[in-house]
Amino acid sequence: MASYREQFLQVLAYIEANLDTELDIDQLCGLTQLSRYHFHRQCSAYFGMPLMAVVRLLRLKRSAYQLAYRTDRRILDIALENGYDSHEAFSRAFKKHFGQSPSKFRLSPNWDHWLSRYQPILTLRTQIMRSQDKIQVTIIDFPETLVAALEHKGPPNLLSTTIRKFIEWRKSQGLTPATSRTFNLLYNDPATTEPGEYQYDVCCSVSYPVKKDNHGIKSKTIPAGKCAVIRHIGSDDTIGITVSYLYSDWLEVSNFTLRNFPIFLERVKFFPEVKESEMITDIFLPIE
Repeated sequence: MASYREQFLQVLAYIEANLDTELDIDQLCGLTQLSRYHFHRQCSAYFGMPLMAVVRLLRLKRSAYQLAYRTDRRILDIALENGYDSHEAFSRAFKKHFGQSPSKFRLSPNWDHWLSRYQPILTLRTQIMRSQDKIQVTIIDFPETLVAALEHKGPPNLLSTTIRKFIEWRKSQGLTPATSRTFNLLYNDPATTEPGEYQYDVCCSVSYPVKKDNHGIKSKTIPAGKCAVIRHIGSDDTIGITVSYLYSDWLEVSNFTLRNFPIFLERVKFFPEVKESEMITDIFLPIE
């Protein structure tokens, strides 16, 4: 059964990498070594929905990220890119899955309704990630890095509003991801923290201290020191499992202790600028 789960994770990665094309069913069957008859039945079993429903779900996820973080793009253009032939058809499908129209979601994104629809895919990714025997960890000396940070304090489902605000400030300063590294500081675990107590910083590297303004941006420093690092490739859906691995499995058998600084991420390649399967996130655990 585990091998079938892994094969259907490959199917998911193939779909993510080919969202802009007509899917080759024979290619997908080849990944699982199943006939078309068995393939479609197994799809429904592992994803909890038919194959084309999975495709629609992943296209809607991409469209939601584009609405939230690419505010310069027209809603119609996003609809067409994600396989809808009209604004109306896209709006109906989007509202069904997100509980908001595309225009209302863009103004104030709320991901709660979406999570119940997306749960079967999240469950599959989680099962595969937990079944992996070993995750590669390296030790580096991280240099002191000055960052501009916007603090998020409150429910995780409102984090996208903070991220969008930071993106707008970053653009106004000409600090593109190509010239300024992107970091997140993770102060606590959303799974074990009351929503009102959740803290998360959105940051980018800068060469000068920033002045606090009406955007709420602050200068902070990621201190120099040793870090255990894991390169996480693919969706953020399973990044929490990778973080947990560092704190539990890896730290327990290492000769290191934790430094007094939170775990942090560097977003090397991020969605929707790249395909979800091509995302690269480096996870840094400060140690000594």
